[in-house]
Amino acid sequence: MAVSVAAGSVGLAVIAVCAFRLWLAVRRFGRELQRTRRRLVPKQLALRDELGRAEHGRRSQPSGDGVPSA
Repeated sequence: MAVSVAAGSVGLAVIAVCAFRLWLAVRRFGRELQRTRRRLVPKQLALRDELGRAEHGRRSQPSGDGVPSA
């Protein structure tokens, strides 16, 4: 009986260590995502502005008698 209790305790300790390492990795991954998001947001906004200006410029051009584009 003592052997099974000891084996169970060792098993729980192994699971606890694995869970802690997983928690650390997830936390590190979340920080990396935040850092990437902070770096990309200004570029995304600039691209959105540029696309908006291009779309506005395309709408303001008179359409000829050709087939309208989709």
